[in-house]
Amino acid sequence: MKLFKAASFSLVAFAFALLTTFVPSTSQAAEPAVKTIILATTTSTQDSGLLDELIPMFEKQTGYMVKTIAVGSGQAMKMGERGEADVLLVHSPAAEKKFMEEGYGVTRKIVMHNDFVIVGPPSDPAKIKAAKTTEDAFKNIAESGSLFISRGDNSGTNAKELGIWKAISVTPAGQKWYQPTGLGMGQTLNVAAEKNGYTLTDRATYLAFKKNLGLVILKEGDPILLNVYHVIELNPAKSPKINIAGGKAFADFMLAKKTQKVISKFGIAKYGSPLFFPDAGKKE
Repeated sequence: MKLFKAASFSLVAFAFALLTTFVPSTSQAAEPAVKTIILATTTSTQDSGLLDELIPMFEKQTGYMVKTIAVGSGQAMKMGERGEADVLLVHSPAAEKKFMEEGYGVTRKIVMHNDFVIVGPPSDPAKIKAAKTTEDAFKNIAESGSLFISRGDNSGTNAKELGIWKAISVTPAGQKWYQPTGLGMGQTLNVAAEKNGYTLTDRATYLAFKKNLGLVILKEGDPILLNVYHVIELNPAKSPKINIAGGKAFADFMLAKKTQKVISKFGIAKYGSPLFFPDAGKKE
């Protein structure tokens, strides 16, 4: 009898152990219902290497897998309009505001900033290094007919560049000295290097590609060259395909203190200074 009781107790203990092993703890984070999110973002976040640092962190913390599509900000927002992305990380403020006004986004929050710079051949044929302002530098390029390589892809960088041409009443399209690539920032920098031309670039991508370019920074530090990034959660009313929970999880992650700290240090070890500056919670 004692043997039977002992055996019964062992079986009960074994069954309890199995239950506690396979029943998930309420203290553990719940697995996301849809485990993949689509991030539509600008090429600078990809080409600079920042996403290679952040995406694995996000995936480990949340259980989501991220499919990153790096295009120009304009194309990223078009994806958002069509419901082909779950969250956006972009840097084209005027276009972003229009996107929000048209109801495609539900939240738009500042994440970080860096700046744009004008790079070109060390010989500087248009003499833009001596120009007082960015507008003067663009005038010098146009008046001298020096080669300018444009992204021409409706990106945030392209929007900034076109805004400067408009401000100085120059229409570059169709000019022999003006060549759009329709490519991302890294590829456009390579074209500028191959053709010995000027281009406008975000600083982060330039530094990431600098070693193989032979191009130098010739104009920087002008307030007009500020480059601000926002994360946008998309409106579920526009498309049933949008993973709302996943998009919110990514937006929250980008604004979290731990993530902002990583952003603040990214690039220091390799370049001696950060490539981006965290801005979560700041007023614009």
